[in-house]
Amino acid sequence: MRTLFLQAPSFDGFDGGAGSRYQAKREIKSFWYPTWLAQPAALVENSKLIDAPPHKTKLAEVTAQAKDFDLTIMHTSIPSFASDVKCAQALKAANPNMKIGMIGAKVAVESDKSLVQAPVIDFVARNEFDFTVKDVADGQNWASIPGLSFRNDSGVIVHNKDRAILENMDSLPFVTPVYKRDLVMENYFIGYLKHPYISIYTGRGCKSRCTFCLWPQTVGGHRYRTRSVDHVIEEIVWAKKNFPQTKEFFFDDDTFTDDLPRAEKIAERLGKLGITWSCNAKANVPRETLKKLKDGGLRLLLVGYESGNQQILHNIKKGMRIEVAEKFTKDCHELGIAIHGTFILGLPGETKETIQETMAFAKKINPHTIQVSLAAPYPGTFLFNQAVENGWLDEKNAELVDDSGVQIAPLHYPHLSHTEIFQSVETFYRSFYFRTGKIASIVGEMVRDRQMMVRRLREGVEFFHFLKERRSLDLAA
Repeated sequence: MRTLFLQAPSFDGFDGGAGSRYQAKREIKSFWYPTWLAQPAALVENSKLIDAPPHKTKLAEVTAQAKDFDLTIMHTSIPSFASDVKCAQALKAANPNMKIGMIGAKVAVESDKSLVQAPVIDFVARNEFDFTVKDVADGQNWASIPGLSFRNDSGVIVHNKDRAILENMDSLPFVTPVYKRDLVMENYFIGYLKHPYISIYTGRGCKSRCTFCLWPQTVGGHRYRTRSVDHVIEEIVWAKKNFPQTKEFFFDDDTFTDDLPRAEKIAERLGKLGITWSCNAKANVPRETLKKLKDGGLRLLLVGYESGNQQILHNIKKGMRIEVAEKFTKDCHELGIAIHGTFILGLPGETKETIQETMAFAKKINPHTIQVSLAAPYPGTFLFNQAVENGWLDEKNAELVDDSGVQIAPLHYPHLSHTEIFQSVETFYRSFYFRTGKIASIVGEMVRDRQMMVRRLREGVEFFHFLKERRSLDLAA
């Protein structure tokens, strides 16, 4: 079947490709590669991938191509589902014979509910969906395809048996040729990565059991399944040749450092190629491994600290000790490894005092840059069930973003309101960045690199515009 893979137009600046993080408008222009769409697109011959948000592709431009395809696969999420359904309706209006399916954590967890809510959708591919989608595109009988939930000819919703989790990760083709064919890499920005960058997955699944983390609980699982070192290096070599402008490669595995010996082997090979790279890591990597990764070209680690309060880390099953995280961060500073630290406000156990504790912790360990987000209880996660059971989540806030795509504070507690949690994000950012030492560091970085100066000035404008949007949202509430 002629197949279109689509990240649909949505809120202006909405980062739909951030499937394993959270989908929302960011503080500064940020777009992850739509790897979860590119991967099945690489399996399906003569397919096309449209990633509308970063390319500013309008709905009319998408529907104008509807007659060119028999099948459309859309990635969706809780925040974007309503607008994604409207896009599907427009595609069906333009081509009534088109079949439309959805993928993503939203439909993996709520397959029946999603099909009931959206009669325009013909099927959803649950859980790890790559080969489920390929089977549909290859024209197999839907009743025989594992992992598929669909509406049959009588309009009855049918749920096939689950598809076995993928073990041989090398059976997946490279995603970078799809990037080359269908995407403009310069349209992808991440504030803490060099530009232009490329991100890929070298494995799926995460050993950690964080109660809030979406994809390990809904799609990838808690066992880290990896591509072979040779397979990863082969793709990097291909990408380096075909994207000579690349300044940095990012390994988007939930926790690339879950397998330290493998990480060290990949680093050794990357070092010989002269590759600059970054990855997601847990704040417990030993110094000797950090040194090997740095020697192999590692520039930056994306680290989820979440909170500076030990009890909250226990509450969310983070499996991290504050003192271990402090030592890890000190080691990174001494070795010259930059850190982008992420923090979450509003997790179970949060109080006004723990918010202040986390702010103080962030300033103490002093990562190069930070991201402060709000606890997002996605359906399918332990946090969601916990929030519903305890009355921390109400229907008004269940969509997780407002009408413009800005993240709201969905959780509240008897001692801590939505508003107090929401307002603490801006306070956190200001207390971290508006310090003499941090300002001097950023200015020094800009003086040394003219391109960085232009970029940071643009990001500064975007950041203050974002804060203004949040303030207007707060006042409206």
